[in-house]
Amino acid sequence: MTVKYDDREAIAHGKITTKPLRERPSAPSWALKLIMAITGIIFGLFVFVHMIGNLKIFLPDTDGVNHLNEYAAFLREFGEPMLPYGSFLWAFRIVLLVCLIAHIYSAFALHGRGQKSRGKFRRSGLMGGLNSFSARTMLVTGIVLLLFIIFHLLDLTIGAQPAATAAFEHGEAYANVLASFSRPIVAIFYILAMVILFFHLSHGLWTAVSDLGITGKRWRAVLLFVSYLIPAAVLVGNALIPIAVLAGWLV
Repeated sequence: MTVKYDDREAIAHGKITTKPLRERPSAPSWALKLIMAITGIIFGLFVFVHMIGNLKIFLPDTDGVNHLNEYAAFLREFGEPMLPYGSFLWAFRIVLLVCLIAHIYSAFALHGRGQKSRGKFRRSGLMGGLNSFSARTMLVTGIVLLLFIIFHLLDLTIGAQPAATAAFEHGEAYANVLASFSRPIVAIFYILAMVILFFHLSHGLWTAVSDLGITGKRWRAVLLFVSYLIPAAVLVGNALIPIAVLAGWLV
């Protein structure tokens, strides 16, 4: 933005300026919001599908085959023999990693621009309630979720101690989950992370509706319901697993 004014004396005394209020950013804000919307939807679909796969832990063994272990093996074998073993899973991980980097960069860039634009004036005009609380804490909940993702990968994917237990064994998804959630502090941390995910994802999905330009009254009403339904399902479904382990329902 450039201030146009023809009072040369005021300009000379520094009372006004013809310089832009800020430098033009390398990426426009609308593009960053679009990136966050698209990557947020990808993450939302991923955690929902991943939750459905995790719930196989409650299925009884069939002919001595554990369904969670079978699901974990399927992800690695998908695409064989056309694709090498594990290639689909690694390709999917790379896509998620790229989305995560783009999402984090866009979030901090937009947050920084918002802080610079507001200056000393705090954000106001929020209606209050759950949605406003989620909006105010998006950056904080995002950082907590990033730390959780790192711990979760070290615990149940890589098997690196001390995040993982000494009993960790690659390919034994069921036994690894039971061993990990048998530690109360890990189980509680996982449940709290799911609560935080609910707040972050619900507000993120609803914001994506606006950022993608969906303005129809009926569509917005339906998508508002979906933006709470999916995170709530993920919260309940994933939280049931550590609760079941702590309660002794899974052995």
